[in-house]
Amino acid sequence: MGPLEIGGLGILALFALMLIQVPIGFAMIIVGVVGFALQSGFRPAVTLLVNEPVGILSSADLATVPLFLLMGTFASVAGFSADLYNLAAACLGHRRGGLAYATIGGSAAFGVVCGSSTATAATFAKAALPEMLKRGYSPAFSTGTIAAGGTLKSLIPPSIVMILYCIVSKAFILDLFRAAILPAIVAVLVNLLAITVMVRLEPKSAPVGPRVPWPERWAALKAAAPVLLLMIAVFGGLYSGIFTVTEAASVAAVLSLLFALARRRLSWDTLWQGLRESAAATGMIYVMIMGALIFTYFLNLGRVPEAFVGWIAHLDMPPLAIVAALLLAYLVLGAVFDEISAMLITLPLVLPVIQKLGITMMPGTSADMVAVWWGIINVVIIELGMIIPPIGIIVFILHGLAPQIPIRTIYRGVTPFIIADLVLLALLTLFPAISTWLPAVLPS
Repeated sequence: MGPLEIGGLGILALFALMLIQVPIGFAMIIVGVVGFALQSGFRPAVTLLVNEPVGILSSADLATVPLFLLMGTFASVAGFSADLYNLAAACLGHRRGGLAYATIGGSAAFGVVCGSSTATAATFAKAALPEMLKRGYSPAFSTGTIAAGGTLKSLIPPSIVMILYCIVSKAFILDLFRAAILPAIVAVLVNLLAITVMVRLEPKSAPVGPRVPWPERWAALKAAAPVLLLMIAVFGGLYSGIFTVTEAASVAAVLSLLFALARRRLSWDTLWQGLRESAAATGMIYVMIMGALIFTYFLNLGRVPEAFVGWIAHLDMPPLAIVAALLLAYLVLGAVFDEISAMLITLPLVLPVIQKLGITMMPGTSADMVAVWWGIINVVIIELGMIIPPIGIIVFILHGLAPQIPIRTIYRGVTPFIIADLVLLALLTLFPAISTWLPAVLPS
């Protein structure tokens, strides 16, 4: 049996397990261990099953995941999302679409201190949606803006998705965080542009509100000062080299806890609930990473990635066309499948191909930097998958929080932002320097 046949059977077995409701992490572990045993024997497979979990549990890089999740939990309890939204609304609420601009800006800022896109969207649904509807904003425009703001979190460091990508691809986490800065700025700008276009085409969807007096603006700034300090601590310490990624996560978690305590927002109930939710999410992520690495060992043992690269090399297509075809495949896959799972499953096959093509597309660029560029592309695809029909998870979360707004209305509202994200994806694909320039010029 050839390498591609081995890989194909493994992936079919993986999908079969998922169809019978086996969690993705455990499904990858089962297929990886069984496939490894069939190729090299039972004893090496058991050794792999023992060594990989031990390596993951002792990984300092992956330890950042629970810390950033705790930071987000404590930041939500402290009320930072409402503070950021109120500050942005006070400054921009008097403009047409001002609350929508405030939602995007507030979501982007809150993304620095929150570990989850879905949590960001849910939090701003509570903080922004009632105010937008009260001011006469249309339900579609309001929910679409909140959904788009939630997706921004994936592209704003520190990002759990980026950490997962780096663990599986062996990329340097700080390089990916640096690479995300310019794409995140471009993402915010294209979303703001989408809002501008929408309010000009449909002015009634976003009525103009009253101008907030300056004393109230200063009061909003004072209320938001703690979260601004936390953002400066995380970003400043991380990018100045004072902290490592793990140290930055630790400092951020402790500071957000102290702010929540200082504001008397933290009770034993909220602390226990936050710890329980963070532990559950961390456990799920650890199992997924263990499964992805074991599944990767199975594919590598059968030399499946090398065979896949060779097959792609024989296609009579320019590199950019192959990249475009892969992106289209990811978008189709993301419409019916969880995008993070799709990334973890396909990365062992796709990344070697992308590194070979990327070196051709970007002469003088190292394979490691191509992996960083592809990491940013993957994050944008995951962003799209969170709002693209028919399984946009953030759309379903918003509908659950606002059941009076039909799902079709929310999907109508997110459509312009889907277009904006597709524009962002095209820009990052055609101009890789948007992602690779900062990691190349900043000192390691």
